[in-house]
Amino acid sequence: MGWLWLGFTALIVTLLMLDLGVFHRHARQVSWREAGIWTLVWITVGLSFTGVVYMIYEGHLFGMLVTRPSSLHGSEAALLYLTGYVLEESLSIDNIFVIALLFRSFRVDPRYRHRILFWGIIGAVVLRAGMILGGSWLVHRFDWVFYIFGAYLAYTGISLFSDKEDEDPEASRFIRLARRLLPVASGDHGQALTVQLNGRLMLTRLGLVLIAVEGTDVIFALDSIPAILAITTDSFIVFTSNIFAILGLRSLYFVLESMMGRFRHLKVALAFVLVFIGGKMLLHDVYHLPNLVSLGVILGAVTVGVLSSLLLDKGEEPAAEPRDGDPAGPP
Repeated sequence: MGWLWLGFTALIVTLLMLDLGVFHRHARQVSWREAGIWTLVWITVGLSFTGVVYMIYEGHLFGMLVTRPSSLHGSEAALLYLTGYVLEESLSIDNIFVIALLFRSFRVDPRYRHRILFWGIIGAVVLRAGMILGGSWLVHRFDWVFYIFGAYLAYTGISLFSDKEDEDPEASRFIRLARRLLPVASGDHGQALTVQLNGRLMLTRLGLVLIAVEGTDVIFALDSIPAILAITTDSFIVFTSNIFAILGLRSLYFVLESMMGRFRHLKVALAFVLVFIGGKMLLHDVYHLPNLVSLGVILGAVTVGVLSSLLLDKGEEPAAEPRDGDPAGPP
């Protein structure tokens, strides 16, 4: 099965090189139209991979007989991948909200946001790979881990129901600890992530933001990875669905950036999804919910959250984005 992982890794590296190294290598503000096109491209690629998963698990790929990764049939594997992809894409929206708060808190110039997301995505792919493989290993060997993951997801979802306002990322423990332990240069240093001052290598404001973005991804991975392990413990399906959701995160951010204030009911929908998945994990020995039902519940919750946000708050204006001329934020 090693060729399968090598082939997928080569595909991801190629896509990243094309998207981030060829089409978006210069620092500039990404337009809503361009971001929308790229979001459609990434969603199309992610959904199209469902067919590839089907052919792999049926034992046929590009007309060749291949070794099946597991005992899953093609249709079952394809449904599990699609459910996992929709789940991870939905949960990534909450991650986008936090990234937006970080950019506003640090007054990151719109021209440089793509650069932060560039390195943030690469770091997230590496971190998620390690966490997914580790989580799959634990679940396969220790059944009781399911109950811990399920209880954690249910608790997180219930906590989201009671959250009235988003925490200021600049006041978070992670940022305060990073400032205390790492040398951070004062002033504006453009798009540089590090700078040499008096013979000492120091982080710039953008460098600190990048660390914060990576830190928030680790925190959100603690929700998303156990959630998808509730759908399937097949490492290849878990990894591919998770990575394809991450790859579209950059373009999706620029699409949602101007509409952040309009999705105030989406957090409730995501909280419901987490409680639902947590309950499914806690009851996995008692009752196995059909995967098609899980997919319908996840899609239905997110759809209701989006539509209720757009329709119920139609007359209200979204929160304003700070302009480039605003006073500089944290150094």
